[in-house]
Amino acid sequence: MTNADLTLPTLAELHALGPAQQPTYADPAARDAVVDRLRTMPPLVFAGEADQLREKLAAVARGEAFVLQGGDCAETFAGVNADNIRNKLRVLLSMAVVLTYAASVPVVKLGRMAGQYAKPRSSDDETRDGVTLPAYRGDAVNGFDFTPEARRHDPQRLMEVYHASAATLNLARAFTQGGYADLRQMHAWNTDFVRNSPVGARYESIGAEIDKALAFMDAIGVDPDELHTVDFHSSHEALILEYEHALTRTDQRTGDLYDVSGHFLWIGERTRQLDGAHVELLSRIANPVGIKLGPTTTPDDALAYARKLNPHNVPGKLTFITRFGAGKIRDLLPELVAKVDGAGVSVAWVCDPMHGNTFATENGYKTREFDDVIDEVRGFFEVHRSVGTWPGGVHVELTGDDVTECVGGGSRLSAADLTHRYETLCDPRLNRAQSLELAFLVAQMLRER
Repeated sequence: MTNADLTLPTLAELHALGPAQQPTYADPAARDAVVDRLRTMPPLVFAGEADQLREKLAAVARGEAFVLQGGDCAETFAGVNADNIRNKLRVLLSMAVVLTYAASVPVVKLGRMAGQYAKPRSSDDETRDGVTLPAYRGDAVNGFDFTPEARRHDPQRLMEVYHASAATLNLARAFTQGGYADLRQMHAWNTDFVRNSPVGARYESIGAEIDKALAFMDAIGVDPDELHTVDFHSSHEALILEYEHALTRTDQRTGDLYDVSGHFLWIGERTRQLDGAHVELLSRIANPVGIKLGPTTTPDDALAYARKLNPHNVPGKLTFITRFGAGKIRDLLPELVAKVDGAGVSVAWVCDPMHGNTFATENGYKTREFDDVIDEVRGFFEVHRSVGTWPGGVHVELTGDDVTECVGGGSRLSAADLTHRYETLCDPRLNRAQSLELAFLVAQMLRER
């Protein structure tokens, strides 16, 4: 792929498009100094790695692979430690083992990691006890503590994002290439889940089949390198223009532009204006990119996004991440998929079953019902089956810890249970047990295709 004829618009040109959800910095000189410093920093990822991911996503678009994308709703600087990163990787890799075996196709593993530090918000402000302060927009912008000092938009935090992302990527690469991701070890984690989960017996048959497959490979002496390491890629929402622009570089091999802040960047539901800054910026880069499509998206909108973000229809370049909600996906998705497929657009379809199923409990917690999450994924599969297209993957907010943020699941968490370990600073995440249960349920859906 080459887009060497494309140039990078200036930040001034992007801001002239009226971008949504941007920080408001009180000191433009301090902001500019941080941006200039970021422009000199080494790349966090390499163009060749992004190209390899694009080839994997091309296989997804052809129906030959499946995407598992997951991680925190918003990473925090405090969460950059070995235990937290290891736990998130552990649950993602455990889920991938189950999905790989069930689908009999490669699973493309994408972490919402090493860059997911900013979040769009529905309101610019937050009011508590008569005091109004700027809303928390993720550690990339301001702090969570409800004080004027913490809530001030601070451009120095963008440098912290860079360093935190570098540390996370370094550790993730060490874990995935250094033996921690050995297939037998990952399956052992699932065996523990099956043994201890209240619903583990439902998934025992798949676990037993994987046991037999591994025993067979041992018996005939098969031990390829692929059993001991995995390919893992980073992704985040390309929200803050200053950060993404500063880390967009020209590849010396091809002359193409790459955003070296992550392998895969996506545009959110609140910033997907076709003539807006985020679509414009990501239309210039050679990385594989995604765009969230909510219930207001029309088929013509989807085709317009494809023309803008992937005008040459390069396989693997574009992913549509649908987030309709369990109650709307069966009604709204079929026409969208059918028209895009009928136009010959090469795209990977991925389901985000989290963001369309959020609600507030009577005791004041923002949460999601596990059954709604599963029902949206099931509806996603049903629609693609009816149209004759490939349900290419799932995109979930999850953690490797035993938090209590989403209700339901095998442990039957209730609204009252949310008070025990509600640790997210933004959106509720599936905990480890719920994430693995989702993997087994999606595995069953893959087998039913």
